[in-house]
Amino acid sequence: MTGSREDDTRFFGHGLPYADTKNLHGTLITIEGTDGVGRSTQVRLLKEWLEVQGYGVIETGWTRSELMSETIGAAKAGHNLNRLTFTLLYATDFADRLEKIVIPALRSGFVVLADRYVFTAFARSVVRGADPGWIRSVFGFALVPDATLYLKLDADTLIPRVLRSREIDYWEAGMDMHLGTDLFESFRRYQWRLIREYNKMAREFGFITIDASLSVEEIQARIRRKVQALLESRKMLALTERLEDLKPLLFDPAGAQGGGAPPAAGLPVKPGGRPVIPFEMTLADLPPPSRDRGNA
Repeated sequence: MTGSREDDTRFFGHGLPYADTKNLHGTLITIEGTDGVGRSTQVRLLKEWLEVQGYGVIETGWTRSELMSETIGAAKAGHNLNRLTFTLLYATDFADRLEKIVIPALRSGFVVLADRYVFTAFARSVVRGADPGWIRSVFGFALVPDATLYLKLDADTLIPRVLRSREIDYWEAGMDMHLGTDLFESFRRYQWRLIREYNKMAREFGFITIDASLSVEEIQARIRRKVQALLESRKMLALTERLEDLKPLLFDPAGAQGGGAPPAAGLPVKPGGRPVIPFEMTLADLPPPSRDRGNA
């Protein structure tokens, strides 16, 4: 599902029927991984680097919507989320950010960096017993990202890292799942299950896997190389699409055989009816590429 948006893989399911998802020229990059792998640090460093390179960048993250962030925080503080409520609150938060932040930014040509994406919901819901098909249907309105960077770390390496940096909280330990009365043991069991789901999705959805046991600097260097390659390939795609749009001006098959409409007015003509396009036109006057992300 992480491929071309020229077919029905542009959404994970039914899409957003009420939202205009045509002409989204930007790039959607998601960063995934379980708790404590350093996602937020890597997103911040990547955003700074991209801005230095001249890209406009918008960052968004899990449970950050104006509509739902306070509600989710209050519900988690009360430890009273059941499996269904857990999923639906996150889906509402995600839909709000998708409509108000992600889609407008992509339409304006920005690079959107998402600290967690639907894959977080997939993993957390499945380990709590939700049907995988159902949870993916709930998030069927989500755009398929252009790339997903997966910070991979095994549970045995993760645990001491988290313990050195902060305390373990109720939800990241999976205490609602009653895996054990000990917070530490529950955290180990819960994170092991989450990592297993992430590894499955990495194979299914073609994540770009980054070894999160490396230093912060080395992880960032690897991420930048992958992102740079992606953005350069998208530039080439955009140039190709612009040249395709320009073909009627470059060559008129009917005119070349003596029939049909004459070449574009005001342009010098080569023998055979082929207009000469000034170099400035091919760069400055190229029409924008068509990047329809709507349903096929």
